[in-house]
Amino acid sequence: MKRFSCDDPELFAKLEADLAAAARDLEVEHAVREIVGSVQEQGDSALIALTERFDGVTLSPGDIRLSADELQSAAETLDPENRCAIEESISSVRQFHDNCRPRDWKAINSQGGQVGECHYPLRRVGIYVPGGKVPLVSTVIMTVTLAKAAGVDEIAVTTPPQSNGTVSPALLAALSLCEINEVYKVGGAQAIAALAHGTSTIKAVDKIFGPGNAYVNEAKRQVFGIVGIDLLPGPSEVMVIADETADPSCVAAALLAQAEHGSGKEKVFLVSENSSLIERSLQEIKRQIETLTHRDAIRGILQSGLYCIRAGDEESIVKVANFIAPEHLELQVVDEKIDRLTSLITTAGAIFQGHLTPTVLGDFAAGPSHVLPTGRASRFSSGLRLSDFLRRSSIVRYDRAALRNAEAIISSFSDMENLDAHGRSLSMRLKKPGD
Repeated sequence: MKRFSCDDPELFAKLEADLAAAARDLEVEHAVREIVGSVQEQGDSALIALTERFDGVTLSPGDIRLSADELQSAAETLDPENRCAIEESISSVRQFHDNCRPRDWKAINSQGGQVGECHYPLRRVGIYVPGGKVPLVSTVIMTVTLAKAAGVDEIAVTTPPQSNGTVSPALLAALSLCEINEVYKVGGAQAIAALAHGTSTIKAVDKIFGPGNAYVNEAKRQVFGIVGIDLLPGPSEVMVIADETADPSCVAAALLAQAEHGSGKEKVFLVSENSSLIERSLQEIKRQIETLTHRDAIRGILQSGLYCIRAGDEESIVKVANFIAPEHLELQVVDEKIDRLTSLITTAGAIFQGHLTPTVLGDFAAGPSHVLPTGRASRFSSGLRLSDFLRRSSIVRYDRAALRNAEAIISSFSDMENLDAHGRSLSMRLKKPGD
């Protein structure tokens, strides 16, 4: 655990140094570069070798893609209660993102020309779903549902196999319920390389989506430009801002929930003006952790990734929150403070308002995608949304009158930039007989 105080004039320098310490790993970069290169050169044979090396699973070329029967069977044998949960989550996510759909529009500009925007679904996308020991069934819904709602024609999903060579039946069932039929049993950086460069079995995509570990993120970074990349969501983060009205048991539970993800690099932040609340919350963490399945791993995460920050006032709370730019922000404060803090803290990936709104709602059911920026990236990027599965084209259409109105502007810019062919491309049209 690390303790900080907003009274410390070196607070932000210390936080910046500490949070940036794990931002780049040259060893990971080198390892991923070799993986990406081998997949690019050797295709499926590299995927098979790397899956055996990293996952301990031996595949044949025919095992890489899961069959439609495997997907359908998983959905048919899914426990009814789990099926209901998945279907309700899909419905909530679809409803939320339908409200986010960008609109096409047209207008007349100052020269009398028609301008506007059109949106088109991406042709083919790849979605990475973490699997193995922790099959993230919810990530299927938080990514695939958006792609389907956007109208993407081809959706290829990759997910690593479990140690026995299978994929979690619940994860497969979620894919089937999302009407996905192209699923590959490949994980890690090699899956990203295959989606970007293509192999005999996996056709290359136009853009890659989904969260992953440091190797997956580094692979996404290295293939960006060959394909599009959504963002680089790393280990989970949560910041809890708590006042005297917060329940220490709920504060502790919120911090433990995000520490549970298990990469070993999760970060959880507790910010409060109330020193007593901080101490009581820490005692609750000690009590609750003993009851958790992953308590040993969580203890290690809390040792290096729990930040307790004592604030002097609301202004310092806002400054700290905007600096850290957490993936998830819980406002466990009195109702009267919620709207004000929401308007002042402008860098959080997702904001959970009030004592009855835990982050887990966003993880599984509320509607917004849980694929969110981490590592202070919320300062400049947002969580996954439907528009990320679309591309936009601007449209321009002039008639002769509008073209004549634009002539002086175009001529001036052509002269200023010494680009006479630019100006001529307009003036020649005006010399032709009118329509």
